[in-house]
Amino acid sequence: MTPAERAAVQAHLRRLFGNNRIAVTAPERKGGSTELKVGDEFIGTIHRDAEDGEVSYAVQIVVLSEDLEMPN
Repeated sequence: MTPAERAAVQAHLRRLFGNNRIAVTAPERKGGSTELKVGDEFIGTIHRDAEDGEVSYAVQIVVLSEDLEMPN
């Protein structure tokens, strides 16, 4: 994703979820995944798909079972 695409996706997600702490960051290494964070916490990845002249962005959110508060 280009810097402009990351900024546009970040702005959209911030509006959609009403949270200005959402950050879309460049991959640390070339060819890596674009990261989705809330504050300093990594919550998932964003993948760009360009097919038949259409571009879309898929968000994959990771929820670890150890982070869940399960009722007894």
